[in-house]
Amino acid sequence: MSAPLQNDSFLRACLRQPTEHTPVWLMRQAGRYLPEYRATRAKAGSFMGLATNRDYATEVTLQPLERYPLDAAILFSDILTVPDAMGLGLSFAIGEGPKFEKVVRDEAAVAALEVPDMNKLRYVFDAVSSIRQALNGRVPLIGFSGSPWTLACYMVEGGGSDDYRQVKSLMYARPDLMHRILQVNADAVAAYLNAQIDAGAQAVMLFDSWGGVLADGMFQRFSLDYSKRVLSQVKTEHEGQRIPRILFTKGGGLWLDEIADAGADVVGLDWTVNLGRARAQLGHKVALQGNLDPNVLFASPDAVREQVRAVLDSFGAPGPNSGHIFNLGHGISQHTPPESVTALVDEVHTYSRLLRQPHGG
Repeated sequence: MSAPLQNDSFLRACLRQPTEHTPVWLMRQAGRYLPEYRATRAKAGSFMGLATNRDYATEVTLQPLERYPLDAAILFSDILTVPDAMGLGLSFAIGEGPKFEKVVRDEAAVAALEVPDMNKLRYVFDAVSSIRQALNGRVPLIGFSGSPWTLACYMVEGGGSDDYRQVKSLMYARPDLMHRILQVNADAVAAYLNAQIDAGAQAVMLFDSWGGVLADGMFQRFSLDYSKRVLSQVKTEHEGQRIPRILFTKGGGLWLDEIADAGADVVGLDWTVNLGRARAQLGHKVALQGNLDPNVLFASPDAVREQVRAVLDSFGAPGPNSGHIFNLGHGISQHTPPESVTALVDEVHTYSRLLRQPHGG
């Protein structure tokens, strides 16, 4: 039996229930900006050596929680584990980012795709169980996956891309092939997230990192429809506990209403979106997560605190049926000074408590 949660503010905010302070966690909170992470990665020998080793993955997931009073932990893994399990041969070259040995660009490659055997991803689920045990109820654990569209971008491009030329060419020229890739991805991602929940993840997040590169109309057909397909299959409950689901589309501000209707409990916002307006627009449909510009963290601690207050003021005082989880509008930069994060987390907790006083700030 798992230890009872000592701090459930993150889960409560996801479900738009009252909290004593605004909970905070950061995308990529376990990562290269922390010297202790770099030391563990050196021991592991490579990024995948870190991600595929249960003990190392547990160690780096917990590192930011030792340093900062964050309100949630997020599984340390990579969004490309699923296509790797499909046999595309993932590797990470130093300073080059992810590369796939096989690309999916023609009929034969698309026809060969299938939902992978989840046993190939056992290392991820083992890490989830191990992290959940190590947390011992301190804070909830978030599991995650890339969205079907975001995974497809890497699978078709063969790695990262500046212009998404290959994947968009395929989408426009052969929409039938693109839909087939996305269907397989969606069903694989749903199975993957459900297996993370079975292993102990208490919330799950879908990262639609590249949804915002699509044209209006294409976003709905090739990204959002498949995020919906995932969310319609992902459990909302496990062992009597409600499992919140978060959907984050970078560059998705144009489509907030549609994203809020996709079936997630929480919509993540990037830094271009006005939180207060998003709250007014979406009413009590979903909780909101975000959305400080990660580059604020390169300013002085006082400037960090000021910008944190601006985000909290933009959302406004929490009311019945509203929920806000403080986060960055994208992942933390590897060059971020760790002390900036200290200022951020402290200010979120201190100032959000003030906003909850009867007289406001």
